[in-house]
Amino acid sequence: MMEIKKIAVGCDHGAYELKNLLIEHLKSNGYECEDCGTYSPDSVHYPIYAHKVCRLVQCGTCDVGILLCGTGIGMSMAANKHRGIRAALCADTYSARYTRMHNDANVLCLGAMTTGRGLAFDIADAFLNNEFEGGRHAVRIAMFRDFENDCGKEN
Repeated sequence: MMEIKKIAVGCDHGAYELKNLLIEHLKSNGYECEDCGTYSPDSVHYPIYAHKVCRLVQCGTCDVGILLCGTGIGMSMAANKHRGIRAALCADTYSARYTRMHNDANVLCLGAMTTGRGLAFDIADAFLNNEFEGGRHAVRIAMFRDFENDCGKEN
């Protein structure tokens, strides 16, 4: 069982306020958070912050990441371009729980304009309080790794 201790958290300008509230919530629940920005509501390019969070997860500096933008879609797209990152956009606790259990997701994406504060906290808690089940699901995750290493070869 992997105990989640350190979380990389990043956002764009559209989620700046929710990111700060979420970090407070996470810290109050005993997690260490690496705030990867943005640090103001000024307009920024979200892929920069997705990259910062994903690098910390890839390198093992942080156990998992949480990314926020207006809808969560852009962040999830940018995050999933990183080798070994399995980012999931979740709008409910069921999806957050099962993306950890079945997909071994290591980055949670949230939409600040589509998800209220209380629900965002509940989704993050569901994501963080569940673990990968392995078994038949491990075979599927191994397939993801194979796809990343395929380099365009025909099967």
